[in-house]
Amino acid sequence: MEWWAIPVAVVGGLLLLWVALVAALLIASRRSGDRTTLRDALRLVPDVVRLLRRLVADRAVPRRVRVGLTLLLIYLVLPIDLIPDFIPVVGYLDDAIIVAIVLRYVTRAAGADALDRLWPGTPEGLAALRRICGVAPG
Repeated sequence: MEWWAIPVAVVGGLLLLWVALVAALLIASRRSGDRTTLRDALRLVPDVVRLLRRLVADRAVPRRVRVGLTLLLIYLVLPIDLIPDFIPVVGYLDDAIIVAIVLRYVTRAAGADALDRLWPGTPEGLAALRRICGVAPG
């Protein structure tokens, strides 16, 4: 294996996570009836990624949430998928759906208090995430 293969795989996995998260936010917003645009979703992505990292690191968050996030990251980084990524559009759709499901589960299981405490972004971004994931304010 070439020395550059590991950094390329890590960068590719992070890029895939970024794309899947944007798609998941858009899919979830459409299902909730929210009129979130691509620009709004792109603004939320860095904050959501930081929130997910904080949720994994916070010991006050239930273990099942931290395990779910870890399993999601492993699934996204591994080259094995339900639908192979080389199939146009559909290959990444399964990743986006899984990210949307896990994001919704994690935000609901962590609870409104954890979201308030760990959210790194603006109050408007937190309100948008709550609307998209169906989490009532704490």
